[in-house]
Amino acid sequence: MAREKLELKAIQEAIASSNAGWEAGNTSVSDLSDAAKSNLLGYTPEPGAPSLEEQEQAGAAAFLEYTSNVASKSMDSFGAPAALDWRNNGGNFVTSVKNQGSCGSCVAFGTVASIESQVKILRGATYAIDLSEAHLFYCHARSEGRNCGNGWWPARAMNFFQTVGVTEENYYPYTPGDQNCSGRLAGWDNNLTKISGYSQINGINAIKEYVATKGPVEACFTVYNDFYSYISGVYRHTTGALAGGHCVCIVGYDSAGEYWICKNSWGPNFGESGYFKIAFGQCGIEGQVYGATSIINNYNISGVKVIGLWATNETRNAWVYISGGHGWKKIGNANDTGFINMLTQLASAKTTNSNVSLIIVDSLIQQVYVF
Repeated sequence: MAREKLELKAIQEAIASSNAGWEAGNTSVSDLSDAAKSNLLGYTPEPGAPSLEEQEQAGAAAFLEYTSNVASKSMDSFGAPAALDWRNNGGNFVTSVKNQGSCGSCVAFGTVASIESQVKILRGATYAIDLSEAHLFYCHARSEGRNCGNGWWPARAMNFFQTVGVTEENYYPYTPGDQNCSGRLAGWDNNLTKISGYSQINGINAIKEYVATKGPVEACFTVYNDFYSYISGVYRHTTGALAGGHCVCIVGYDSAGEYWICKNSWGPNFGESGYFKIAFGQCGIEGQVYGATSIINNYNISGVKVIGLWATNETRNAWVYISGGHGWKKIGNANDTGFINMLTQLASAKTTNSNVSLIIVDSLIQQVYVF
C-alpha cells in the first residue's frame, strides 16, 4: 500500500507540475494488481493495423492539423453543435454504465454501448434496451479465437452486429470469465438487434459530425498507468508506462474544451460516475473509431397496452400509441385484410385493456398478438 500511495503522489505531482488539468486519486481500480488491471482492457490492433504507438503519433498529428483549422475558422463547418452530450440531448439516450470485470472484453462493451444508444435515438429516450455483451464476446469473438486474455477488434464486433446480430441481455447475461457460448436461453435468436452497416470514422471533425448526426460511436485508445487513478477533469497522459489498449463509447464532445465524453465499462464508481473526459488528440483516441450506419428497425414489443388509436381518411393509414415509452407506431398496410385484422385486434385490446405483443418490421406493425 505504501508503494501505491507513493505512485499516486507521483501522479498528482506530475499533473500539478505540467498543468495537465485533471484530478487523480484512489479509484475503484487503482489499487488492483497489474494482472487485474490488464483484465480491464482488451484491445490490441488487429494484424496489419497501426500499433498503439503509431495510432498515438497519428492522433497527435491530426490534432495539430485540427487546431490549425480552428484558427482558420473552419471548425464545425458541417454545422454540428459546438458541444453535445447524448445523456442530456432532449432526453437521456445512453444506457447505464456496465462493468466488464476480470475479462478483456472491452471491445464488446464499447460496441454494444454505441448500438444501444443508436437504438434509443431511433425509438425514443425512454425505450428500454439492454443488449448482451456476453453474446457478442463469448459467441462471436470466441468463434474467431478471441477470449478474455487476448481481447478483440472493433471492426469485427461491428461486422457481427451486421451479419448475425446480437441478442438481449436477459437471453445471455454477462458474467466475466471465458465461456463457450452455452449460456444462451431459448428465444435468443428471435430477439436480435442488427445494423445495416458500419464505417471507420477518421478525424476530429468527422467524428464530431458522426456523433452529432447519428449518435455515440466506439473508440479505442492507449491506456497508461496514470489513467487508472482518474477521478475527474479532462484526462491527458501525464506519467506512467503503457498498460495496453482499451475500447469505450464516445457519447459527446465539447469543442471549446477540446475533449470527448466517454462511457467506460469499469462500473459506475470509476471516474465521473463511470464516465471520463479525454482531450482531443490524446492517447490515439481518434485512431480506431467505428459507428453503425443505421439500426435495422425490426424488433418485438411484448406485454404492452394500447393507449390510443389514430387514423386519416387515406386508405390503410392508421397509428396506435403503445405504452412503455414506445409511442406511436404505424400499422402495416400491405393489404386490406391484414390491415383490418390488425386494426380490429388493437382496437379490441384498447377497449379491454389487454396486453399485446407486436412484431415491428421496417418500422411498421406487421403482426399483433393479444393476450
